[in-house]
Amino acid sequence: MTLEDALAQLRAAAEPGRSDQKANYHKQTRPVIGVPNPDINDLTKTWRNALSVPERVTLADELWKTDIFEARIAAGKLLTQARIRPDDEVWALIQSWVPQFDSWAIADHACTAGQKRLIADPSRVDAVEAWTTSDHMWTRRAALVTTLPWTKQNHPKPLDLEIRDRVLGWAAGYVDDPEWFIQKAVAWWLRELSKHDGPRVIAFLKQYGDRMKPFAQKEATKHFAKLGLER
Repeated sequence: MTLEDALAQLRAAAEPGRSDQKANYHKQTRPVIGVPNPDINDLTKTWRNALSVPERVTLADELWKTDIFEARIAAGKLLTQARIRPDDEVWALIQSWVPQFDSWAIADHACTAGQKRLIADPSRVDAVEAWTTSDHMWTRRAALVTTLPWTKQNHPKPLDLEIRDRVLGWAAGYVDDPEWFIQKAVAWWLRELSKHDGPRVIAFLKQYGDRMKPFAQKEATKHFAKLGLER
């Protein structure tokens, strides 16, 4: 599978008129082909099955470097898999993309790939912590999006609880950040955590909630009524 083959398959899956629609919705200035997400999913699944890990890393790197919207999303999807051995090169490539994030859709797909690598080796959270002090807003945001798996355990182990509290500490450092995407990311983390660990979310909001933007407070408590939680 060459880069040219992959781009040809993406272009063949494009829908007429969708490129302008997607470019406007995602506020893109980079090239947009107009490929629906389900088609990117199908293509990247086929590529994953056909390629070795080194080949996937090479193709993902090449796709990313084209700076085509769907190619960058495909690069993230190509590396989104729970079991990858060895995965050091995969994690290194994902980390190299983070400073280049400039779009939530591209960032989120790359961060989903990153989530799998953190679950495979939680010690990598140490590297993610450095992102929280970056001058690059998307890098700061990625620290929360990449660690979202730690909002989801119903029966977390001691290490998981340690990481959960660690990330909540990062979120506490973000509450005064005026960036909409940062406030949204904090709210997203709290909202998801509320489904599995309401007391921690309530405690966080009691201490920091008044410093969050009103929309973020509302988003963080979105499921409170359904879960029987009271702030």
